[in-house]
Formats: sequence, structure tokens, C-alpha cells
Amino acid sequence: MFADPTVIAEYQKLVAEIRQHDDAYYQEDAPKISDADYDTLRRRLEEIEIQHPELVSKDSPSQKVGANPSKGFKTVQHAVPMLSLGNAFEDDDVADFLNRIRNFLKLPESVEIEIAAEPKIDGLSCSLRYQNGKLIQAATRGDGVTGEDITANVMKIGDIPKEISGDVPEFLEVRGEIYMRRDEFVKLNEEQERNGGKIFANPRNAAAGSVRQLNPEVSAARPLRFFGYALGEVSKPIAQTQDGIRQELKSWGFAQAEPQALCRTADEVLEYYRRIEAQRPDLPYDIDGVVYKVDRIDYQERLGFVARAPRWAIAHKFPAEKAVTILHKISIQVGRTGALTPVAELEPITVGGVVVSRATLHNEDEIERKDVRVGDHVIVQRAGDVIPQIVSVVMEKRLENSEPFVFPHECPICHSHAVREEGEVVWRCSGGLICPAQAVERLRHFVSRLAFDIEGLGAKIIEEFYEEGLVKTPADIFTLEARDKGSLTPIRKREGWGDLSAKNLFESIDRRRTISLPRFIYALGIRQIGEATAKRLAEAYLTFDAFYQAMVEAANQESESYQQLLNVQDVGAGVATDVVAFFAEDHNRDALDDLLAQIQVQAFVPVKIKDTPVSGKTVVFTGTLVTMSRPEAKARAESLGAKVAGSVSAKTNFVIAGEDAGSKLTKAKDLGVRVLSEQEWAELIAGY
Repeated sequence: MFADPTVIAEYQKLVAEIRQHDDAYYQEDAPKISDADYDTLRRRLEEIEIQHPELVSKDSPSQKVGANPSKGFKTVQHAVPMLSLGNAFEDDDVADFLNRIRNFLKLPESVEIEIAAEPKIDGLSCSLRYQNGKLIQAATRGDGVTGEDITANVMKIGDIPKEISGDVPEFLEVRGEIYMRRDEFVKLNEEQERNGGKIFANPRNAAAGSVRQLNPEVSAARPLRFFGYALGEVSKPIAQTQDGIRQELKSWGFAQAEPQALCRTADEVLEYYRRIEAQRPDLPYDIDGVVYKVDRIDYQERLGFVARAPRWAIAHKFPAEKAVTILHKISIQVGRTGALTPVAELEPITVGGVVVSRATLHNEDEIERKDVRVGDHVIVQRAGDVIPQIVSVVMEKRLENSEPFVFPHECPICHSHAVREEGEVVWRCSGGLICPAQAVERLRHFVSRLAFDIEGLGAKIIEEFYEEGLVKTPADIFTLEARDKGSLTPIRKREGWGDLSAKNLFESIDRRRTISLPRFIYALGIRQIGEATAKRLAEAYLTFDAFYQAMVEAANQESESYQQLLNVQDVGAGVATDVVAFFAEDHNRDALDDLLAQIQVQAFVPVKIKDTPVSGKTVVFTGTLVTMSRPEAKARAESLGAKVAGSVSAKTNFVIAGEDAGSKLTKAKDLGVRVLSEQEWAELIAGY
């Protein structure tokens, strides 16, 4: 059954809206909706795709992981990535999670799936590495792949075992959360106030700020604690279940977040959630939900991971905290992609322990749907630590003379015409390169934490340098010192600056003349290219020269380069269009050439994986698989080092044909690509 025009229009709008929110979250570091609302959009998208598979294309949004390590600490490469968790907000989300597990594993209803449940601590994720029972290293999550070495600080935390005995693996990595009890947090803030020190907003910030100190004695003086609840790399298994791991960790002296439970049905899982929610105010530490994990480790291994989270675990968040305040003004912000985003200027109000004075209004459609007007009393909520949002209007308090908000059709910065393309949910400034807001935002993005991360060159300084003509392009940043030497008004003579400030800035810039390929691709600010997709592109092309050349060639959509781009995970036709368009612009290539003359982009070094018959091979699955689900087959292939593509080309190494294979099988035969049955594929990878 084909979708009618109404469904197609809804689907296209969802794709555009989710893309916009992905762009805001991953590219601009400025999420505009709560995790709950984002999850609702994705769930509706998935519902439509299930009902109308003919609509599914590579344009369908894909999930994309944390923060980069601070320059003050040495870095630690995680042997096993420290990923985040997917979120559930409603009972149906939990049911969907459990059903996905059953479907992925192809388990009948008669087979019980036990779920280990525990409180979700609102703390700082930490990894502890033991060798022969002795603690030798501690690290933060960082960006999931690289964390900060905080060993000296962690050694000062009293309830972390420094040595463990018994049947301990030679190498053992314990993962958990560093946190602070609420009563001890209050005492710390009182002491900080007496001594004129920093006042922390909440226990989580206090714990993170205390452990990420270059002076370990600061950590020693703070009331830090640790819950150990999971494993990273281990030299041998310590249990066959998640609950068994928890019990073993407990026997070695690692404190546990209580109460925990082992649930056998969806009803038991939800009953646990409601019990913990009711106990939340009485617990001595902050939690923001509960975590569910598939108990059997062999099931966890089969389920594996998606780009940012394990398939076998999910966080069930508590409802957002809300408050009522007054909306004084609606202002329009212009992002680096030209997006016009409405922001509510509010009467300051405390929500969940944080003072809120601004909230997102998302876009024109959201303002109209909620009928938000200046002067309204509005309900504001914070959820998942994202930017606050307006939930609804208190209509009975609306002013008699209030008027609907008229969304501007021109850029408030450069006054260029604003356009809203068909299927899009945002208005965009058409000013492009002449719009100062976009230019400044692009430069801010370029030096941001996940990109070049240039200390001392924050948003305010970038804006001042741009207005004064000191920095107009990324390359200008790296020629700043040379140009400053011949200036009649050098930077050191600026108000608030001096010789030391200027020297520190130039040294900070020089330290960033070498950058990794994923960071560099992300720093370019290409629309729809967030951190995760930048890594995917780096993995696919390995060097920037190869990526650059391929993107120029991909301007021809009939070329092999364009097809190769579409086969990169998380890259669909929409993303490909934006990437190719960036490199098709002469001024972008000129700016790149100027920049590359000043810096060095490191080649990407793939994570070393075990040698298998499919390492580095490109694999395509087609038809209906019998022994495992398509997602499990894909995850298994990727875990063995294969690249799973969605289409067949001359560069495809294997096509695995299930029942009722169609056009992909035909194309594979025409191209002479090796075709394997499901059984032959299983035999090829057996034992790995």
C-alpha cells in the first residue's frame, strides 16, 4: 500500500525537522528541544517507515556521542568506547525497547528476557583500570573514544578501592559514576561561600568540577564518591550476567546504587521505575531516571552497539521539571547555516535548581501551534539538561490586547530576504557570505570545543576580531600573529589585554596548527555534518586530500565517487548534496587552500581490529535472512571489520543473499561480485 500525499508530506516534514535538530545539537552545540520531544519525532518517523517502507531512503535521519578532553590533562584512549545511552520517556518507549531486543535476537515470546534495573546517577562517568588487582589509571568519558587522565585525582577518593583481591582478572576496567551526596554538596557550597570560592549549581557540576582539577589536593578536599556498575576491557569474563557483574563488583568493595532489581516482565520493569521515582526525594544522591540493561552477557554481545549507544541498554528518564514565568520578548537568533531561531526572553525563574531567563521556541510552526505571544504566562521546562523550552501557555492569564507573533521574513542582522524551502521547518537568511551573523557563527564553530578548540579565542573575542577586520576567514586566525607584529595597534594594546595575554593567545593558536581529520571535517561547518558523521567520513577516506578530491569528483552524480559517498554510513542523498555543494563553491575551495597552507591535517588511523576474512571488505545484505535479523547481521559484520553498504557497486566484495533477493542480487551477478548464501556467510565468519 502506497502512502497518500498527506503521509508523504508529514514524513518529509519530519525528516527536515529531525535534520534541523540534529544540526543544532551536533553542529551548533545548541540543542533546541528536549530529549523527550526529539524521541517523539523519531518514533513517529519510524512508525511511518514501518507502515510505508517505500518511503525509506538514505535521507532518513540516523543517530549519531560527550565532550573532548581538556588540554590540562593527558589523554587516555579507551580500549572499549564509553558510549552514552538511548533514552525512554514514556511506558511505550520501554515496551518498544523490549520488543526491539526480542525482534533483534529473534526470540519467541516463550523465552524470558531478564532485565537488570538500577537508578541512573547524575554524576561524572569514570573508567578505572586495574592491573593484577592494583588501580593504575582513571579516565573520564571524554568524547567516548578519548578521555582525560584523572588518576591522581581519583586516588584521593576514599570509597574507590585502590587494590582488590580474589579471583581478579589480570586486566580489569571498572566503569561507573563519580558523584556527590546532596547533604555534602550543601556543606561544600556553604564552605565555598564563606571562603569566597565558586558556588556550584548542583551536585553533578560540583563532582565534575572537583575531579577535573589539575591539583589533586582539591579533589582530596571534596566529598567525592563512586558507584561502580559496569565493565570496559577485561582479560577474562567475571560473570555471565549483568547482575553477576554487579555482585562481583560489590564483593570487591565497589559501592552500588540501590535499590537494584532483576525484572522478568515489562510490568516488573515499569513497577520498578515508579517505585524509584517515588523514592527519588529520599535518596541521598541525585538521580534523573533509571537504567535497564539486558542481563545476559551473551545477549549483550549479540545486540552490540549503534553509533552512539548500546542496543542492550536504555535510560528511562523522569519527567521534566517545570515552572511558570512571563515571556517579555521573542528575539531571533541567526545560526551559522543561516537558520532563524526564535528565542523567548523570560522573567528569570528557577527550574530544577537552575535560573532560567531564555528558552527556545524552535521555529515558526511551533509558535503557531502553541500560540505563544509576548506578555503570556508560559510553562517552562528543563529536560535532559538541554536548553529550556516553553511547553504551553497559561491561557487564563493572557492579556486582552495580546497579538499573535509575526515571524520575520528578513534577516535581523543583514536584512537579507529570508526563505523557507518546501519541506523545511526553518526560515534561513539568504545573505550567505555577506551576513555577519553567519560569518561570525561559522568562525565560532571553527574554534569551538569539538573543532579546533582554541583556548582564549571564545565567542566574544571572535566577534570583536571579526568586527575589527582582524579575522574574516579561518586562515586569518593562523596569520594573526604575523600580521599583528606590523600593526600600529597591536593586540597587546587592546583594552583589557597586555603582552602576556597576546603571547598566550598566539601560543594557543600555534598549538592547534595540527588537527585530526575528523575534527577538521567537523570544523568546516558543512551543513548536516556533525561530529559522528565527520568521523564516518574520516574512516572512509583516511586523508583530507583523498576526501577533498573525492568530493570534487562527486559533483558528478553518475561518478563512482558519488556512489562511494552514499555508501558511507550516516550519509544519505541529502547529506551528500550538502557536502558536495560545499566543495563545489570556488570561495570555499579558496578558503580551504589558504587554511591548508597554515595547518597540517593528520591522516585518520583506523582502530585496530582483529584480522578476519571480512576485515576491510564491503558487504551488502539483500533479501530476507532466516537465522538472524538484518540489524544483527549488519552489527556482526561491522564488529568483524566489514563495511556494510546499502547498494551494490563494483567495489562491493560480498553480497549475502537471503530469501527472495531481488535487484541487488541481479546487479551483483552483472558486476561479477561474489554472492554468498546466508549459510556460506555464516561459515565464512565462523570462529571470529
